[in-house]
Amino acid sequence: QEQLVESGGGSVQAGGSLRLSCVASGHALSGLCAGWVRQNPEKDREGVASIDVDGHTTYGDSVKGRFTISRDDTKNTLYLQMRFLEPEDTAMYYCATGNCSVVGGVVHLTPSTWGQGTQVTVSS
Repeated sequence: QEQLVESGGGSVQAGGSLRLSCVASGHALSGLCAGWVRQNPEKDREGVASIDVDGHTTYGDSVKGRFTISRDDTKNTLYLQMRFLEPEDTAMYYCATGNCSVVGGVVHLTPSTWGQGTQVTVSS
């Protein structure tokens, strides 16, 4: 059974940092596109970052320069390093894997497997 399990969420003050991890089981992360999506009850679901099999990355405009997505296929793990966190970053963060296309240098992830989410709360 394919599973993704996120960890690393928590509560921090504005300006702080967190690193999220997502471990894949039941399938190999290598060969798959992967990414992070966040959902705040008061906002639409938002794509945060995506990474293709060659390491090309794309970020949402609101997190560019603050967040970094990376992958370690030897550990079957996807990461999201988040710095300079803002209250607006408060959301449930989900990792996802699937296929992707790269158009104009932008990595578009089509998710087929989702994690259960990890909550990030940023206080002002």
